[in-house]
Amino acid sequence: MPKFETRHKVRHAAADMFALVADVEAYPKFVPLCEALKVRGRQSRPDGSSVLIADMTVSYKVFRETFTSRVTLIPAENRILVEYLDGPFRQMENRWTFTPLTEKSCEVGFFIAYEFKSRTLGALMGAVFERAFHKFAGAFESRADEVYGV
Repeated sequence: MPKFETRHKVRHAAADMFALVADVEAYPKFVPLCEALKVRGRQSRPDGSSVLIADMTVSYKVFRETFTSRVTLIPAENRILVEYLDGPFRQMENRWTFTPLTEKSCEVGFFIAYEFKSRTLGALMGAVFERAFHKFAGAFESRADEVYGV
């Protein structure tokens, strides 16, 4: 199963980076391959976390697929967990962590493991997804610079 993991230091507070990644509705503006994102539902929990169900449409040339995920936002732990529910994958797991380094900087951790249901689709899109994941950290950091300043 393909996996990608990175840790990257950024000049933004952990809470700011958490908020930026948690704002999934903004993804079509800056996330590679993300054409559309719709939140179907959102539920707040007593512990301060929240869970949302979201449909994300990714597209590249003639390829266009929508998949559904459960996103758990845990601000007290600076963590975001994404669980795959439906779509072109056999399975997918995604985690974000935001570790404070100073008041105005943090380390962003990103992990994803995925497997397409179709071998053909996996062979066709595997390299494209791999390149996109390598661009994710840069896309979020650039968005943070735009939203929060440098």
